[in-house]
Amino acid sequence: MPKFSYRALNKEGKQSFGIVQADTQALAINDVRSLGLFPTHVREATRADEKKALRAGRGINELYFGGVKTKELCVMTRQLSTLIDAGLPLLRCINVLVAQLKPSKLRDILREVSSDIQSGSTFAEALTKHPKQFDRLFVNMVRAGEVGGMLEVVLQRLAIFMERRQALKRRVRGALIYPIAVIFIASGIVAFLLVKVVPVFAEIFTEFGGDLPGPTKILIAGGDFMLYKWWLLIVVLCWTVIGIKLAFLSKQVKRVFDRVILKIPLIGDLVTKVAVARFARTLGTLVTSGVPILQALKITRETIGNEVVQNAVDAVYNSVQDGGSIAVPLDESKVFPAMVVNMIDVGEETGALDSMLMKVADIYDAEVEAAVEAMLALMEPAIIIVLGGIIGFIVVALYLPIFTLGDSISGT
Repeated sequence: MPKFSYRALNKEGKQSFGIVQADTQALAINDVRSLGLFPTHVREATRADEKKALRAGRGINELYFGGVKTKELCVMTRQLSTLIDAGLPLLRCINVLVAQLKPSKLRDILREVSSDIQSGSTFAEALTKHPKQFDRLFVNMVRAGEVGGMLEVVLQRLAIFMERRQALKRRVRGALIYPIAVIFIASGIVAFLLVKVVPVFAEIFTEFGGDLPGPTKILIAGGDFMLYKWWLLIVVLCWTVIGIKLAFLSKQVKRVFDRVILKIPLIGDLVTKVAVARFARTLGTLVTSGVPILQALKITRETIGNEVVQNAVDAVYNSVQDGGSIAVPLDESKVFPAMVVNMIDVGEETGALDSMLMKVADIYDAEVEAAVEAMLALMEPAIIIVLGGIIGFIVVALYLPIFTLGDSISGT
């Protein structure tokens, strides 16, 4: 898309300079006006103009690094829903959002979306050009909203969906902060003891001579390793991470891992509940918004990370495609709990599948939070016991030679 440089005056009369992307000069002028500016000069941008815009901190997509944050996307979606509900045309709503946003990746994307709509594209078609920011779920819900004439309602549901999904992620991550912090701090303490304290004791023991106890030899060897070969530990960790990532590129390895993790006590239960909550929330939101059930199942499958659960969704897709039900293949998969299967079965029979799925999602969001708290409650004493054992081993290994030395002195 061509780039145009502009000079314009803001509401205070101050001059500003920047770069916009548009198909024609006329569209570029409209884009500048949509920013709340009064253009005085618009022309095709040169390399010098782009460098100047980069220094000014304004303009084109290439000036911004990273993606669009989920929080920004949620706020934008909710604001767009409010503006459309107020009766404003879609194009004007987008231009209003562009005008109020600070220079950012999202503002540039919305500017391109506005330009595509001006050129005759639908809102959903314009969004498909930005798959990193707007996934298939977002685009298909917008398309269903445009066809059904309820775009503002669908956008509102999308905002709620993204907020709840983000809240679930925050709860899981937040619960893991404490144990991770404890492990990190304790590892630092152990490393300090091995690098600073153990070598001092090792010199003292060497001066006295004699054969050292086994635990003390192990401790001194660990201190020497941390002091002189610490880089080897980093190399091993890096290659381990790379090896795991390469292994997970294989579908067979990932399939085995997904099956095994579901059978691990506590962790498997948590993974299952997260998958059920995500399945119910995504499918319920899509069905409520008018997306066809088969298309909704395809999109839902992509949001689930575990292949075992994905296979269950594939079985549901095949069943629905053949005119069957959703509940039966879910029951046969042995992955979804009986309560979920029964609630979905009732939803199908009563014609309230969408509302029943949302109820399942609400229930399992709460279940996930309870499962995380239970796992954390068991992790805390386990971490304390392990770290206490390590510190205790270090203390005993350091004092054993002293006791041996005392015995030898008293014997003489």
